[in-house]
Amino acid sequence: MFDIIVIGAGHAGVEAALAAARMGKKTAVITMNVNKTAMMPCNPSVGGPAKGIVVREIDALGGQMGITADKTALQFKMLNTNKGPGVQSLRVQSDKLAYSEMMKECILNQENLTVIEAMVERLLINQKVIEGVVLKDATIVNAKAVILTTGTYMSSKIMISDEVTENGPDNEPTTNTLSQSIRDAGFTTFRLKTGTPPRVKTASIDFSKTTIQPGDEKLQFFSSVTTEDQVIQEQYPCYLTYTAAATHEMIHLNLHRSSMYSGVVEGVGPRYCPSIEDKIVRFADKDRHQIFLEPQSARLDTTYVQGFSTSLPKEVQDKMIRTIPGLENCEISEYAYAIEYDAIDPTQLYPTLETRIIKNLYTAGQINGTSGYEEAAGQGIMAAINAALKLDQRPPLILRRDEAYIGVMIDDLITKGTLEPYRLLTSRAEYRLLLRHDNAESRLSAYGHQVGLLKDERYDAFVQATKMKDLLMEQLKTRRITKKDELYQLLVSKGYPQLNEGLSYHDAIKRPHIEISDFLPYLDVQVDAKVAHQTQVEIKYEGYIVKARKEADKLRSVDELSIPEDINYDDVLHLSIEGRQKLTKIRPLTIGQASRISGVSPADVTNVLMTIKSRVRK
Repeated sequence: MFDIIVIGAGHAGVEAALAAARMGKKTAVITMNVNKTAMMPCNPSVGGPAKGIVVREIDALGGQMGITADKTALQFKMLNTNKGPGVQSLRVQSDKLAYSEMMKECILNQENLTVIEAMVERLLINQKVIEGVVLKDATIVNAKAVILTTGTYMSSKIMISDEVTENGPDNEPTTNTLSQSIRDAGFTTFRLKTGTPPRVKTASIDFSKTTIQPGDEKLQFFSSVTTEDQVIQEQYPCYLTYTAAATHEMIHLNLHRSSMYSGVVEGVGPRYCPSIEDKIVRFADKDRHQIFLEPQSARLDTTYVQGFSTSLPKEVQDKMIRTIPGLENCEISEYAYAIEYDAIDPTQLYPTLETRIIKNLYTAGQINGTSGYEEAAGQGIMAAINAALKLDQRPPLILRRDEAYIGVMIDDLITKGTLEPYRLLTSRAEYRLLLRHDNAESRLSAYGHQVGLLKDERYDAFVQATKMKDLLMEQLKTRRITKKDELYQLLVSKGYPQLNEGLSYHDAIKRPHIEISDFLPYLDVQVDAKVAHQTQVEIKYEGYIVKARKEADKLRSVDELSIPEDINYDDVLHLSIEGRQKLTKIRPLTIGQASRISGVSPADVTNVLMTIKSRVRK
């Protein structure tokens, strides 16, 4: 008997299994092939807009993704540095082989964790309570809780034009019976579609016709424990090229042969990562589209053609890819394909990611309708944390929308659901200035330590860094610049008028072109670059941050107003028809969650609130 079984060892499964085991639970992770642990069947990268902050949050909670991504990166790049800190995010180009191998070693060597290579046939359920799983060879494995992290492997189909095979990513086996087992238990499932571009042999690319995209000189990392001597010393470049008129013409001529447009695809594809044929149709006014050429591994002579996802026939792929500058003589090593798979309606979940239908059954990752390794890993660690806490009869950990992108994602999924692969975007977070790359530890380290994932040594280092930041801020506020100081000349040299009165270092830093580094030599406190940067961001954006915090605190009081689980929405007077249907289906736990449901009007929320208050008065 295990405490927790994790089905699947993809990005969600690895984080879930490691978190459960590290929290002291006797854990099993069941995977069809341990050598495919946390593989990257699509982009060989980690991070990006919003996603990179999720990786930082996983790390702050005590997860593994950030550490592995740093140590196996081929290139580091902080995105949106010309914009505000609320949208800046780290992205690394990953060595897909090294990443998978490191994650495999993590699960094989983790205390309390057993790796079982097998296919799960069905769930073992008794009286709406999960009791374990049944393997393909009829072996029963019992557990107190189960976490489903099946990714894109449930009833999956690979499609290249009208060529359809029942396989998972990279032609791995798929599981058909598990989907039916889930439906038999009462869950609603639906079909989703995603895809991947071709890979070409690097030696066949003429990079002279492309634009080089180097990594950053000044490195930033996902994990607070990563040091420069642990990462790659000579980064690999990526390259930028574009589609051409001939590319678009060839796609238009063969559009009817695409799986998407020929009717082969049943599921809905990702809005924010469309296939190249979908881009050509949807953005007909554009005469070219960006194509990024990205290395896959230091040990592979293959390049990932980012932005060229397609399900057109192989012979068409051969022709159209050679219309792209730099790829005229390229040799395809792996053809692009579309993949379709089963997912569950995520409105069937609690905020803990436990299912509403089956007790102690949790789901995480692409089974919940998301896309991306990072979104999957974020759900994986949260599902495991909450499963372990429940087994210990401790309160759950539910991250608010103003605390983490992970909280935004989970709230979006369980409240609004999704009809297409869900992708995290900075625009989804109304408090994105509070959810920055630089302050992930400040937001979540206490939670990680509280649940037992962030060990004492690391948490103590965070506490010490916080004390140093507070001391730095105090000195910046109390030290003042006068006309007699060296710093006065600095202000003058940067174009600021002469001072009539003294000015605090803190207020001086608020001004454009004035950096905190200008003041550090004049202070009695020594801090590292990360602490200095975070302090500078908090000073320069102080007004906006204070305003966002006030708004979040105001809404938190509404979010914390509980709705009784036994409420009958048929008894709530004056609800709109759509509002009644949506509230009955989703059954929000709080007034705040109810207010975020699409189709539930402010008047509906007020009527629910009045009903709750009338019940209390009785």
